[in-house]
Amino acid sequence: MNNRRRIYISLIIFVIIYLIGVVGFKFFGGKDWTLLDSLYMTAITISTIGYEEVIDLSANPVARVFTIVFIILSLGTIAFAVSSITAFIVEGELKNILGRRRMEKEIARLKDHYIVCGSDETAETIIQELLLTRREFVVVEPDKEKIDRLVGLGNLLYVQGDPSEDDVLLKAGIDRARGILLSLPTDEANLFVTITARSLNPRLRIVAKGIDLKSHGKMKKAGADSVISPTFIGGMRMVSEMVRPAVVTFLDMMLRDREKALRFEEVRVEKGSPLSGKAIRDAKLEEKTGALLVAIKKADTADYDFNPAGDRKIEEDDVLIFIASAEMARGIEKIAGES
Repeated sequence: MNNRRRIYISLIIFVIIYLIGVVGFKFFGGKDWTLLDSLYMTAITISTIGYEEVIDLSANPVARVFTIVFIILSLGTIAFAVSSITAFIVEGELKNILGRRRMEKEIARLKDHYIVCGSDETAETIIQELLLTRREFVVVEPDKEKIDRLVGLGNLLYVQGDPSEDDVLLKAGIDRARGILLSLPTDEANLFVTITARSLNPRLRIVAKGIDLKSHGKMKKAGADSVISPTFIGGMRMVSEMVRPAVVTFLDMMLRDREKALRFEEVRVEKGSPLSGKAIRDAKLEEKTGALLVAIKKADTADYDFNPAGDRKIEEDDVLIFIASAEMARGIEKIAGES
């Protein structure tokens, strides 16, 4: 039985015991006792205060027995109610403290994770995608009620606090993070956190939401690597839905399939990787992982080889772009990073 239910039950029992007392004392008091007298006697008996009785019941043995039994029942009911309330408060607080410490330990062990700031619909979409693709991340949000709503999306780590404050971002592990996604209510808030985040981790990748297109340049000057406009993306989606509906449907199927969860993924070929210098056909990445290689971004350039030929050699720092599930992407990362 949980503590909340115990409290409800103890309150119900208390009301029943109180009514029994009122009815009993009225019965034994007879015509000489008013309802108020019975309520009074019941109250002083339950509370064990011991004020003077309205009418002396000592001459009535049955009434005395009733009073003894009633006192015992009252004490038991009060003890049960007090223990239930105490357990609810103490265990609830203890659970919160232990849960918070456990979460802090989990956040402390994270490395190359992501931080999500905000709780609006855009942030919810970001969180759902990170959960679906099994990325490690921490949510930063000052409002507890909004955090509770986000927790309903799945098992996630969070820090309650203002993301514009250094110590809050440090609690989220920003010095060890791979990137931060900013979806705060205003462009000013996103701009301020961009500056704060860049100062705490110069290597961090920052992706910010920009509501006003005029603010995008300022955010990039402040340190954002990319600024996304929800209205621009929405407009592009509407045009695509009109002129290339089959493509949009295909991409939607990729994004919404909960079992396969295919995505366009990228993996960088690390220095000393066994893939370095190998031709694509010899690497046999599709055979080993099931992922489909669709392009290669050439090292240190902005050029892409789309649908690369089998004899194309893979070089260090090339970025391989695949259509793959989360498991396939992890497999490719392992191959590309081995030395």
